[in-house]
Amino acid sequence: MKNNVNSLIIGIAVVLAAFLFSNAFKNRNQSNDTISVTGLGKKDFVSDLIVWSSSFSKKNMNLKEAYAALDKDREIIKSYLISKGIPESNIVFSAVNINKDFEYTYDGNGNTRQQIFTGFSLSQNVQIESKEVDKVEGISREVTELINSGVELYSNPPEYYYTKLAELKLEMIAEATKDANARAQKIAENADAKLGNLKKSDMGVFQIIAQNSSEEYSWGGSFNTASKKKTANITMKLVYQVR
Repeated sequence: MKNNVNSLIIGIAVVLAAFLFSNAFKNRNQSNDTISVTGLGKKDFVSDLIVWSSSFSKKNMNLKEAYAALDKDREIIKSYLISKGIPESNIVFSAVNINKDFEYTYDGNGNTRQQIFTGFSLSQNVQIESKEVDKVEGISREVTELINSGVELYSNPPEYYYTKLAELKLEMIAEATKDANARAQKIAENADAKLGNLKKSDMGVFQIIAQNSSEEYSWGGSFNTASKKKTANITMKLVYQVR
């Protein structure tokens, strides 16, 4: 009796193992019946926000006089920008940076022998953030007018941004998904198969580069701010089941 029970248990175990192995093998084959495709979404656009910054400085042995000279330049700059049509609310001046300058003399061993105070150097930054891109861009190219008036202005290249980036990204994801789906449909058609359910989707890196440039893509994502006209790219990787 005991031997019969053991034989029965062993028989059930063998049948169950065979069933599980067969089912696993079947599911493995099904999971391999997939198509993996990558679609591209691409959009050209023009920046609608510009940020332009510059700095100016003054130096004087007397701190109070240095402040007064810097303050005079600040008013000249502000008046100039307002005369060019920039609202005062868009003109932002930073805090004043103060440095004490020294000249040093050294002995034959390279040790400091004498420290001579040469004056206070004061500097300040001014920044404009505006949606009037062309206007500010033009002003940034005309700063020689301020320099000729005696203001020591150091201009930085403008930076260009796009305020509707979130909406643009959604449009591109939809375009990339549509492109990937069309590729999958074509592959399935050529393989005499039918496209099944979407099993997986992964979004690639979002890239913004200058239009018509040889700028390289980055694994971490490029974000060009130097060009007004830009091109955005995004990829979508889709995995479909086929039948």
